[in-house]
Amino acid sequence: MNELSQRRTHTLCFLIASVGLSDEQREFQKVAFDFAANEMAPHMAHWDQNEIFPVETMRKAAQLGFGGTCVHPDVGGSGLSRLDASVVFEALSTGCASTTAYMSIHNMCAWMIDTFGNNEQRGKYCPDLCSMEKFASYCLTEPGSGSDAASLLTSAKLQGDLYVLNGSKAFISGGGDTDVYVVMCRTGGKGPKGISCLVVEKGTPGLSFGKKEKKVGWNSQPTRAVIFEDCKVPVANRLGIEGQGFNIAMKGLNGGRINIASCSVGAAQACIQLTRDHMHVRKQFGEPLSNSQFLQFKLAEMATRLVASRLMVRQAALALQEDRPDAVPLCSMAKLFATDECFTICNQALQMHGGYGYLKDYAVQQFVRDIRVHQILEGKSIWQKMRPLQNQKFL
Repeated sequence: MNELSQRRTHTLCFLIASVGLSDEQREFQKVAFDFAANEMAPHMAHWDQNEIFPVETMRKAAQLGFGGTCVHPDVGGSGLSRLDASVVFEALSTGCASTTAYMSIHNMCAWMIDTFGNNEQRGKYCPDLCSMEKFASYCLTEPGSGSDAASLLTSAKLQGDLYVLNGSKAFISGGGDTDVYVVMCRTGGKGPKGISCLVVEKGTPGLSFGKKEKKVGWNSQPTRAVIFEDCKVPVANRLGIEGQGFNIAMKGLNGGRINIASCSVGAAQACIQLTRDHMHVRKQFGEPLSNSQFLQFKLAEMATRLVASRLMVRQAALALQEDRPDAVPLCSMAKLFATDECFTICNQALQMHGGYGYLKDYAVQQFVRDIRVHQILEGKSIWQKMRPLQNQKFL
């Protein structure tokens, strides 16, 4: 495929991704696409194979405003809307889905502190998080409570002006390498109303980490257990009031689900572009694969699923930004649909690469590995199917 054809392919996909966006949104989308192409994509395989957490690259992204997309400007954020953030994470994910997914989690934590923290907490944590001088991790899941998050057991006993934490969190993105841990813990009785949210800083006595997990994908971000053994945290580090933690966690996840779905959309777009390029250069039976009507139809079906996923995600982002009654089910539906459909797109792209798609020299296999977990984290696909049925206003 010659340079002109490559440029036309990139332009076509960019224009499809830009439909319905304002001029300003197109501008920062282009900035994100360019950053993904120049600063992320060339290193994606290296980060994956060597399990490198690309701190300096993420700090460069933060200089463009991508470290605190939805955080208020008075504490260093970009003050973007949910739709704006979705556009950014989709574009960045075309360069490396794993790294972008971590950035989306970091952004979720920064938003939670900005939204539910007091002015002192916002001023203390948000500027460093928005610049990515410091990194954050979201700590909800435990070894015995995944989808049933309200049954978490990590306890926080009040002793004077301190909480004493005991328990552990599992599968924590960035665990051990990050600086700030937004922790859901039990300060009261059973159920969601007994849960509070504490900010725990790395280096706090009693805070430790498990071994670095070996994963199928998401290798550019470390994953470890986070362990609390008589870990003393000031009451001043609590976000909101006691018993508000579960609500804070769920509100964080509504935006998180949109962003993870956006990462899947970006990965799917990248795979479609890679497959289209491959079909132009790969020949079988004396002609390029691009001449096969069957494969043309397959690519058209993939592109249709991509655009449908993108529209669903952006609709959910608008609903959440406007605080509409149907926002929560729409966020769940968008995550369910986009993560499932986009994984299918990436998997089909691998298939259309043939044996080459199974080689680590070809990026398509990494996108498949990296976004498979999007159907699991921040609410498994099966559980997302429950939310529309539980919301009477939506029905």
